[in-house]
Amino acid sequence: SLRSLVKDWGSLHEVSWAWLWENIERMLKQQMGKLGKQEVALTAFLSSLDDNSKNTIRNEVYSKFFAMAPAGQEFLNQSKTRLYFIADKWVGMTVDMYREPQRMVQDLSALGLLHVGYGI
Repeated sequence: SLRSLVKDWGSLHEVSWAWLWENIERMLKQQMGKLGKQEVALTAFLSSLDDNSKNTIRNEVYSKFFAMAPAGQEFLNQSKTRLYFIADKWVGMTVDMYREPQRMVQDLSALGLLHVGYGI
């Protein structure tokens, strides 16, 4: 848990943590019943992208990621083709989260454990 990672965890941390989860709960409740429409909209949007738009999105994802986490470049030092493949998998996972959330939780948990094994 986060508490074990913060050495001087105190009452302000506890209040902030509770506030965060209360807001997440509120936002999730607001989305109840809307997921089907969001899946349709996301699928339609992704289907409408031409190759230039897809490449722009892929490049922006990596530009922003590497700006925020420069160490990520060491782990993603691969060909552009491979990076585009990975980005396409990420995009596919966003749609799969709507379609098969339980499977995606398992898949993403397994992927996380794999990366922990790599020391990432």
